[in-house]
Amino acid sequence: MSAVRPRHAASLILLRRSARGAEVLMGRRPARSRFAPDVFVFPGGAVDAADRKAAPLTPLAEGCARRTGATPRLAQALAIAALRETQEETGVTVPPDLTALTLLARAITPLSSPVRFHARFFLADADQARGEPSESAELSDLAYRPLDQALALPLFDVTEIILRALAADDRPRPFRLTYRNDRPIVRPLP
Repeated sequence: MSAVRPRHAASLILLRRSARGAEVLMGRRPARSRFAPDVFVFPGGAVDAADRKAAPLTPLAEGCARRTGATPRLAQALAIAALRETQEETGVTVPPDLTALTLLARAITPLSSPVRFHARFFLADADQARGEPSESAELSDLAYRPLDQALALPLFDVTEIILRALAADDRPRPFRLTYRNDRPIVRPLP
C-alpha cells in the first residue's frame, strides 16, 4: 500500500504574555475525529480554494514565505488558511496583515498515517487578535493556557515539540519536523 499524499494545512499559534507568563490558545479535537482525536492543538486546518484567491491587507514577509517551503502564492494561501481556520474554530479574528506572522515550524505527518498533512505553524502576538475564544464543533475546552499547563495536556507530538521550543525561548528558531520510522526528526530551518 502506498503512502497517502499530504495535504497543505496551516495552524496559528496565538501567543500572549500575562502575569502567569507566556500563554497559547489551544483547544481539544473531537474524540471521534479521524485525525488526532481527543488531543489539544492550535487552531488550523487544510488550505481551501478560497484561501488561494483571498487578498490580504499586506503580503507575507519574504523570509516567512521562504521558510514555508512553498511558492509565494501557496505561502500566502497557507497564512490566510491559518487565519480563517482560527476564526472558524475559535471565533477569534486576526486582521489579514500577514506581516504580523512568523513561521515557527513545518511538519509533515508520518508515512504510516492514514490522514497526512504538510502543516505550517505560524506564530502571532495575541494582541493582534480580536474577540473572545468560543468553542466550536472542531475545538472544545478552548482557552489561553500557560505553556507548562499546556505541556501537561494530551498532545500530538508536533504540538509538544512546538510548546517545548516556546518554553525554552520566547523567540525560538524556526524548524522542520519530519519522520523516519514514525520517529520525529527536528531540523532547523534557514
